Amino acid sequence: MKPLQISPETAIKLAKALNVPLEQVMHMPMPILLKKLAELDTNKNRY
Repeated sequence: MKPLQISPETAIKLAKALNVPLEQVMHMPMPILLKKLAELDTNKNRY
């Protein structure tokens, strides 16, 4: 699986927001990344 096609700055922001290592973000499949971002948004809007 090839790394995501995102900028380094975006990858760093995603890693911090999702609280996962940068390497994990870069090799995460797109559907899983989108699901985690949706969960993060849902939790953010809940409070």
